[in-house]
Amino acid sequence: KLKVANAYAAGLVKERASVIQSKTDKPVRFEISEATRSSISQWIADPLMSGSEFLWPGRFHERLHISTRQYARLVREWVQSIGLDPTSYGTHSMCRTKVAQIYRKTGNLRAVQFLLGYTKMDGTVRYLGVDLEDALSIAEPFEL
Repeated sequence: KLKVANAYAAGLVKERASVIQSKTDKPVRFEISEATRSSISQWIADPLMSGSEFLWPGRFHERLHISTRQYARLVREWVQSIGLDPTSYGTHSMCRTKVAQIYRKTGNLRAVQFLLGYTKMDGTVRYLGVDLEDALSIAEPFEL
């Protein structure tokens, strides 16, 4: 349901955007990379986008935006097109990838919690699958 106005203003694609998370009804901010900004600029300039309120409009007039099912089909097709197994990748695993990498590189659960828009740390820990081994490997390099 991402709207053009969430990502685009004053003739430019924003570097950061915010959406309201449906579960918590709270805003979650995210970065839009340079490559993604370039793609969005080209997409918005496409004549098919003329007058569209939604960044990914539906194919039919009664659907204003693509459904989560349509998005899942697109992800599956993208994964197949680059020769990967579509059963190993999905919309949820793709969402989790960046924050999982941030956690692995920094060990900063608080930053991941903010990025995910979670209110409780235990939810963040469960989402990432953090266990005792993770905690010990983070603590290992520190001598006290």
